[in-house]
Amino acid sequence: MKPWRQYLDEFKSFSERILSLEYAQALIHWDMNTGAPKKGMGEKAKMLGVLGGESVKLLTSPKMNELLEILEAHKNSLEPNDFHHVKHTRKKYDQMMKIPQKEYEEYLSLCAESNQVWEEAKTTSNFKLFSPYLKKIIETLRKFIIYRGYQSGNPYNTLLDDYEEGMTVEKLDLFFNTLRERIVPLVHKIREKSQPECSFLDESYPIVKQKEFSNFIAKHIGYDFDAGMIKESMHPFTLGFGPNDVRITTHYHEKNLMSAIFSTIHECGHAIYEQQISQNLDGTLLAEGTSMGIHESQSRMFENLFGRSLDFWKPIYSKLQESFSVLSNFSLEQFYKGINLTKPSLIRIEADELTYSLHVMVRYDLEKALFSGSCEVDDLPELWNKKMEEYLGVVPENDAVGVLQDVHWGSGLFGYFPSYALGNAYASQFFTAMNREFSVFDELEKGDFTKIKEWLKTHIHQYGKTKRPEELLIGATGEGLNPNYFAEYLENKFTSLYNL
Repeated sequence: MKPWRQYLDEFKSFSERILSLEYAQALIHWDMNTGAPKKGMGEKAKMLGVLGGESVKLLTSPKMNELLEILEAHKNSLEPNDFHHVKHTRKKYDQMMKIPQKEYEEYLSLCAESNQVWEEAKTTSNFKLFSPYLKKIIETLRKFIIYRGYQSGNPYNTLLDDYEEGMTVEKLDLFFNTLRERIVPLVHKIREKSQPECSFLDESYPIVKQKEFSNFIAKHIGYDFDAGMIKESMHPFTLGFGPNDVRITTHYHEKNLMSAIFSTIHECGHAIYEQQISQNLDGTLLAEGTSMGIHESQSRMFENLFGRSLDFWKPIYSKLQESFSVLSNFSLEQFYKGINLTKPSLIRIEADELTYSLHVMVRYDLEKALFSGSCEVDDLPELWNKKMEEYLGVVPENDAVGVLQDVHWGSGLFGYFPSYALGNAYASQFFTAMNREFSVFDELEKGDFTKIKEWLKTHIHQYGKTKRPEELLIGATGEGLNPNYFAEYLENKFTSLYNL
């Protein structure tokens, strides 16, 4: 028998082949979402199915199982990163072995095709065009959940665990109840107050200038253009190919400058996380964020705790005024109050900090209902509108700004949405811990992200997937998830802004 270390080399070689196939799939997704010809979408969807199938073949091969068993027998001799790599791969192996390969390939193709149909359905506000694909996705996921087995007795828990390890409906119900109790009263108080002067939000801003400023602000906050790029897509996203190639997209609307600015900052938060993962993890399956919630904590921290603070804009507001002369009529204080305007809105990605979690709760409630069988796909538009009215007091005028507004369901990403709200809570907890070591706002006022990025790299980014969410949180802050930091942050900020 060969020395066990030779099996480690074989395992790493297998992992590199799997990673190469995953990167090939990601490149096709990037192409499909950033300008590939529409007529070629069908063939690209088939390619994704083939590449995904080949990746699964390698992951679930008898050889991979043999390698894992040998390395698991020598786990005490493995270096920490190798130990975590083996552990992570075993989890993926066990998951995929329970799903027939042919069905998984068909599912990948379905999601790729569904994604394109969703885009057309959203453009035409035609839910009926999209619903047959959504039904197939949900039917398939229900079948996959049965194959994999329920997590903690609830079918939806299996999907939640995919994005936030250990998360359950029971935990999330308690989490959202805490936020609801603290946030809703604050929203009601603010409704009684007059809104600040912020007519600049409705002005027209040349898209060419928006693109220039998006590049400027990305560089300002520390996004490395030598290891990334910015393109345009309908729905902004981040795509990583290891720490040396992390790409983002944003979008531009002539009548909504703030959407482009804060979408760019948000995606840069995601990207900086992956750009700062240890180079020792590059080329492994561990070179990505540990969970969707932790990933969202980084994007929401950059977008809101940094980007919507007064100190963030002090060194660069004059640059923004130079780019868009209409802003010369508004002081920095007026601008600050305007970008923190809070009022119920229809679109999640453009919601303010205060009401954002209510948007997530709408989606969480509907996903729970879909997988418990208490609602069907055809019920979604009506239920969506009822939930929006119940939580936010607004009703979508059409499905494009209602049930069709997010790309996630068309891509099969069920169980993902709660991570956005968890990300807000994590972000406030990390921010509080960072601020104990140095004044974050002083660094923002200087326009210097060096200390901030170094703290985030030291406590979060460098570890990739080698640590679980709770491990990172406890290591960086000294305690597990505590939503009260987020609630206190909102109460303090908006009480001051609205003189409550």
